[in-house]
Amino acid sequence: MINLEKALEQYGLSMPEPPARGGIYEPVKEFAGNLYYLSGCGPAFNGEQRFTGKLGAEFGIEQGQEAARYCILNLLANLKAKAGDLNRVKRIVKMLCFVAGTDTFYAQPQVANGGSQLLIDIFGEERGRCARSAVGMNALPGNIPVEIELLVELEA
Repeated sequence: MINLEKALEQYGLSMPEPPARGGIYEPVKEFAGNLYYLSGCGPAFNGEQRFTGKLGAEFGIEQGQEAARYCILNLLANLKAKAGDLNRVKRIVKMLCFVAGTDTFYAQPQVANGGSQLLIDIFGEERGRCARSAVGMNALPGNIPVEIELLVELEA
């Protein structure tokens, strides 16, 4: 069993409040029994936007990785609000990471590693290492540099 708050404390992080919706959608949608699709989240923290701009211009890879970690925290906050206990996470199935960068920024996978590593740090290799795609975008909503969505399986 994980203790999410203690795991986050080890990395100097804490669980934010679930972010406010930015449109007409569900932040978390349950389907097929125990699968949960988590709508994309950006790197705000408790309503405060921490990052605006593009990778390769305003930000480098390390800052992009930090932004990815905040995206993961927001996703977990949404999942906790919907499903309750995050100790029920059986595995993180898939992560899709969108990275807004300049035309010559090609390190999308390295940026996504920030989010992937946090999932492994919190849930361990078996549950936290997931399938993943990292794609480059011209722009993301609100000029954020990173947005991530997840597919998660929970224990019954």
